[in-house]
Amino acid sequence: MFRSFFLSREWALWAWGGMAIIFGGTWYQVQLDVRINEWFGGFYDLVQKALGEPGTVTLPEFYGFLLTFGQIAGIYIVVAVFLGFFTKHWTFRWRQAMNNFYMSHWEKLRHIEGASQRVQEDTRRFANIMESLGSRLLDSLMTLVAFLPILWTLSKQVTEVPIIGELDHALVYVAVLFALFGTVVLAAVGVKLPGLEFNNQKVEAAYRKELVYGEDHEDRAEPPTVMELFRNVRRNYFRLFFHYMYFDVAKWSYLQFGVLVPYIALAPTIVSGAITLGVMQQIVRAFGRVESSFQFLVHSWTIIVELMSVYKRLRAFEATIYDEPDKDRWSVVDPAE
Repeated sequence: MFRSFFLSREWALWAWGGMAIIFGGTWYQVQLDVRINEWFGGFYDLVQKALGEPGTVTLPEFYGFLLTFGQIAGIYIVVAVFLGFFTKHWTFRWRQAMNNFYMSHWEKLRHIEGASQRVQEDTRRFANIMESLGSRLLDSLMTLVAFLPILWTLSKQVTEVPIIGELDHALVYVAVLFALFGTVVLAAVGVKLPGLEFNNQKVEAAYRKELVYGEDHEDRAEPPTVMELFRNVRRNYFRLFFHYMYFDVAKWSYLQFGVLVPYIALAPTIVSGAITLGVMQQIVRAFGRVESSFQFLVHSWTIIVELMSVYKRLRAFEATIYDEPDKDRWSVVDPAE
């Protein structure tokens, strides 16, 4: 999965050069987001001044702020579109590298159950997941690097938070603790999902394989056999739906409550009038960026579960190529349980 792309001379330019472009583009996007955060501070202070002291703010000043935002947002859109386009090409080259590598060992692999699906479907899914998950991870790390110092500085103006009391840079600690709490809780709640997702791949593969045989052999894919295989698919999906249901209850409850956390933390400061509306907006946006970065696992748990399943299948595939035992074997949940 990784050696065929990152350790190949054929793909070295795409692998490492492309990664450098993605890193640079993502960092520039984050810097634009920092500028937007600063703009919000100035804009809301202007709004507060205009509403509190009528006639002190002119229309050209107001429109000037809006024009500044339009300029920053316009650059952001151009960078985001280019980066998304380039990243898709980069991940497809990764898939192509895996595809070429597996096909060069096809004689060893063709007898494995579901070999064609792993080469075609699993490499596609792996590339798509890595594109989505990798982009989120990179964005989260760079956002954290950019916004954590901003929140640290802005937190100096917040002298007290509920429950904790007086603490320097309290908002940073609140963001970290709340994110860690959510990560631990959702990891515990979703502990069964990876095994169920992997087992789902097995029952789907068995069902698909019998149908493929039935296309060429009249004695295969008989209704009783197919119905039994589909019952296994149905049973596993229903278990998966049940476990995702209570996982989603925990996830969405946590995320919705998270919207209120910065305002709860700022409550004593807001009530005392210690900060302006613009500073409050800067703090809330910076808090949200830092908190969201720390919540990477919370937001990505479902797709991580899918990646675990695909990785397991491809890892077992590669074990055959290198004539080594599959050391990454997971316990698989029986769908009949």
